[in-house]
Amino acid sequence: MKRIINRKEFIDSLQSKWISRKLLVFIVASTALFLDKVTGSDWVVISSIYISLEGATSIAERLLKSRENVQQNIE
Repeated sequence: MKRIINRKEFIDSLQSKWISRKLLVFIVASTALFLDKVTGSDWVVISSIYISLEGATSIAERLLKSRENVQQNIE
């Protein structure tokens, strides 16, 4: 039986497959900068947060993978 999903669920599923939410915020902020809706200093803050979050996520993924590898080698 097919489950009927609402519009918000559909948009969320498409968006999660193609683009991360952090990247989406970065793209929107960059577009707002070029349309003069955001100041340059606000854009710097948004881009710094984006870069920091991406770095933290990458570090966490690497730590988890290395922990899993160590656990597998012990067993």
